[in-house]
Amino acid sequence: MNYCYRHPDVETGVSCQRCERYICPECSTPGAVGFICPEDAKDKAPIRRPAFQQGLISRAPITMTLIGVNVAVYLLLQLGLPIVDMLAFMRVGQGIEYGSPLRAFTSAFVHSPSMFTHILFNMYSLFVLGTLLEPMLGKLKFSLLYVLGIFGGSMGFFLFAELGAVVVGASGAIFALMGAYLIYLRALRLDTRQLLVILVINVVVSFLPGIAWQAHFGGFIFGALTALAYTRFSRPDQRVMLYSSIALLVAALVGLWIYGNQVMPPVY
Repeated sequence: MNYCYRHPDVETGVSCQRCERYICPECSTPGAVGFICPEDAKDKAPIRRPAFQQGLISRAPITMTLIGVNVAVYLLLQLGLPIVDMLAFMRVGQGIEYGSPLRAFTSAFVHSPSMFTHILFNMYSLFVLGTLLEPMLGKLKFSLLYVLGIFGGSMGFFLFAELGAVVVGASGAIFALMGAYLIYLRALRLDTRQLLVILVINVVVSFLPGIAWQAHFGGFIFGALTALAYTRFSRPDQRVMLYSSIALLVAALVGLWIYGNQVMPPVY
């Protein structure tokens, strides 16, 4: 765990881009790249080793691994392997394996084999958001955020898509990263207008034919709630509250799954 050098009781994943000391939102000053501490903001110390000069794998290993897995699955699809049928998530009715929790997870790593822009836009978004958020959150919190985003997106699709609908792609998890980034910008008291414009554009795109808006909204909600727990309960003495909040989100996903299976008509 990393703590602010000025507030030792505040956990943080943000470091000064000039001296590399860890700083909390209260001590962060926006710089040309990233954030700087109060001393460097005042003294304008020379940049020693900015984070963007670090290797991508060392700076965001989970993000780069996720991109690698998605690309590998896409390449297997190009070889004609029936991966979509094996991994896609379909809301077809009660008790059907295509609607299993496992497929709710694996479908986030499959992209349309006939639409290159599907994986291109998703992986570009994952790269941009992942390399911003993972260094701030750390590997564990970022991984948990991504997984909750996957299941949040799948539950949104599960509850609101029509019977027989199919969903694949990382969009639910990526919208979770967008929701989390919005919460962190607000916590750091930074300008959110640019991100809000991007979100509005994505919301409009979500309602185009062939796009699962349900997964986008489900992922965004769970990503924002996860980041809200991270920012609200960041001190060491608040860990119980943080763990309880994450457990509550997991319980909500389980409850939505049970509810969906109860109200969904059986298929024979």
